[in-house]
Amino acid sequence: MWTPRLAAFALAGLTLVASVRAQEGPVEAFPLTHVRLLDGPFQRAQDLDRQYLLAMEPDRLLAPYLREAGLEPKAEPYGNWESTGLDGHIGGHYLSALAFMVASTGDTGLRERLDYMVSELKRAQDAIGTGYLAGLPDGQAMWAEVAAGDIRETNFGLNDRWVPLYNIHKTYAGLRDAYVHGGVEAARPLFVALADWALALVGGLSDAEVQQMLVSEHGGLNEVFADAAALTGDDRYLGLADRFSHRAILDPLEANEDRLTGLHANTQIPKVIGFQRVADVARQHGVAGYDGWAAAAAFFWNTVVGERTIAIGGNSVAEHFHPADDFSSMVTEPEGVETCNTYNMLRLTKLLFESDPQARYLDYYERALYNHILGSQHPETGGLVYFTPMRPSHYRVYSQPDLAMWCCVGSGIENHAKYGEMIYAHRGDDLFVNLFIPSTLDWAERGVRLRLDTRFPDAEEVTIAVEAGGHFALNLRRPAWTEGAMRVAVNGESVDLGGSPERSRGAEAGGFVRVERVWAAGDRVTVTLPMTTRLEALPDGSSHYAVLHGPVVLAAKTDPFEGERLEYKADGSRMGHVAQGALCPPTAAPVFVGDTDAFLAGLEPVAGEPLTFRAPDGLRGTDETLTLIPFFRLHDSRYVIYWPQATEAEYQARLDSIAAAAREQELLDARTVDQVTPGQQQPEVEHNFAGEGTESGYFRGGYWRHASGWFSYEFADPEAEAAVLRVTYSGGDSGRTFDILINDVRIETVTSTGHPDAFFHVDYPIPDEARRSDGVLVTRFQAHPGSMAGGVFDVRILEAD
Repeated sequence: MWTPRLAAFALAGLTLVASVRAQEGPVEAFPLTHVRLLDGPFQRAQDLDRQYLLAMEPDRLLAPYLREAGLEPKAEPYGNWESTGLDGHIGGHYLSALAFMVASTGDTGLRERLDYMVSELKRAQDAIGTGYLAGLPDGQAMWAEVAAGDIRETNFGLNDRWVPLYNIHKTYAGLRDAYVHGGVEAARPLFVALADWALALVGGLSDAEVQQMLVSEHGGLNEVFADAAALTGDDRYLGLADRFSHRAILDPLEANEDRLTGLHANTQIPKVIGFQRVADVARQHGVAGYDGWAAAAAFFWNTVVGERTIAIGGNSVAEHFHPADDFSSMVTEPEGVETCNTYNMLRLTKLLFESDPQARYLDYYERALYNHILGSQHPETGGLVYFTPMRPSHYRVYSQPDLAMWCCVGSGIENHAKYGEMIYAHRGDDLFVNLFIPSTLDWAERGVRLRLDTRFPDAEEVTIAVEAGGHFALNLRRPAWTEGAMRVAVNGESVDLGGSPERSRGAEAGGFVRVERVWAAGDRVTVTLPMTTRLEALPDGSSHYAVLHGPVVLAAKTDPFEGERLEYKADGSRMGHVAQGALCPPTAAPVFVGDTDAFLAGLEPVAGEPLTFRAPDGLRGTDETLTLIPFFRLHDSRYVIYWPQATEAEYQARLDSIAAAAREQELLDARTVDQVTPGQQQPEVEHNFAGEGTESGYFRGGYWRHASGWFSYEFADPEAEAAVLRVTYSGGDSGRTFDILINDVRIETVTSTGHPDAFFHVDYPIPDEARRSDGVLVTRFQAHPGSMAGGVFDVRILEAD
């Protein structure tokens, strides 16, 4: 429905007035083929990503697929995660990245690579003959077990394989993107055949059995099955998407309940993308009953962005959602926000915006794009980041194309290939300019061409030149961070914005400025985006502040260890994505002593250097003269993003508390030979977790695991230093009886009786007969019949005290 407009056309001698609202309803982002980036940080990031894609070898990525099809690989597979159970997952991401880059640039060389990848995957799928296609080791035998109802699930495993559903989702997504974005017609039948294989896989399973499978991380399988329905018009795939939607996550979200604390964050976000996509496809197909799914997706977004997201647009610590009212781990843990999470939050944001074009979605999108995604790529090597720590004076490590095969490499090579996807959108006569990124737009269906030039965020002015015009309404996003001070002029004549912008729910100054007219070639629109400097506290309100100028997060390089040499390039080890350097003691990290007004007032712009500020006086804990620059430009260094702030009295108390805790932790760290946190994916995979009848979760700031059967970890003690097994329990558990065994030697039978402390530790001596010559200590928690083993919150092996 159209609402009344104010003056729509600019006539000689009349003041331009922006209209009140655009037409209601969904919008559509332009295909990447219609947008080309111009010189600026995003084009440079795109160029680096292209080089990274060229450095990766297709035959090595294809090797797992050919092997599983019984064909001879043409090259050795990559190592790292590609040879430890997630074989083939990067191949799926590579298909997507190639498709995006081909669409974004028209690169014919990469198009040839994309065609080659698809042709080789067709060989593999044809050789198998069932429609199945994946690099999962011995996957066909595993899927036969699942199809027969033999389902053995854990959070990060299924039938003794590492997240096979998550893995195969990357193949689905890669084939879809090769067809939809890359224009490779041959990819479509491969995608459909693989969807048909999934129909057959679960055809004999009950809904309860499918939900049991979905306990294991499974990516966005519901999304790709909804995509299959959209591409084919066959609603069988929409039914499959419904079956592959995890009710344990969907049901609370539909009820507007936040039960996210403790959950593995990136396991949940793709599920929610799928909820929104199922709702969208159902609406397009005239299938009722899914409106609540869209509402669930919006509630999730509101919760994560509004309550669980930090200044750079990321969320979670060590891959898990922490309590929304306690961000302390965010500034103490070295494993900060994960790039994959933000990749998926941007995908969800795009779907939500297209369905309901509110400017607040774009405010988040811009924040995350400039600060986290752009900052996750090394500006010289194109290397990609997994964790971005917020702990003061920690740092990041970057991938290398031939060594690192992490999930964040897969999503990373996609991130920097599709920057054009949200700059512009359209609906009827409305053209939306969402992001101020130098680019051109070819709206071929309307014969309209635009060119957007800017040095933003280094400068506040944006120019949009009409190269081929016509009658349409230009909708310019009015960012919330401009605080209502945005200015617009058409051919030098100011547009009256008074009271006109569409208000974006939850964003006081957000919305769109809409100017409708018959545009002619040569028309120029000038947009001025005043930026102010401000502080933003952690979402829990604690006294840690990020500094922003406009949408840009500022950070300072630090050098707390004189003469330190850090390795910023990650190696090919299993945990190489984690920065292994020493943690900077909190006493050596900068703290601002004084109030926030003084901190803000003390920031001094550096003349002639855009977005550069001298840190204020009043910093304690450092003798350095610190300079703040955009975080996306800060690399190969320790850094501070969140600045602790305290009064004089608070600062002294803080020092005393930190010193006492640090002494205790240093003593424990010095004794620790090896350690695992139960319930967290990476530590458990690193320690060869196995188990039966086991579950994990989160309680009072800690992750736990228990089992009605058993679970085990492999600890490394190569020098035979370990004397004690230390286990952390919850004081609330009681009435549980289980054995602890090391290398099949029972070292203790535990009967839990409760404890007055929330958490407590028990040390168990490691007997000589439990040791092996290779130094491996396989530690097993085995429940007695009818009881439970655990819950266990921390397990470590220690040297003698």
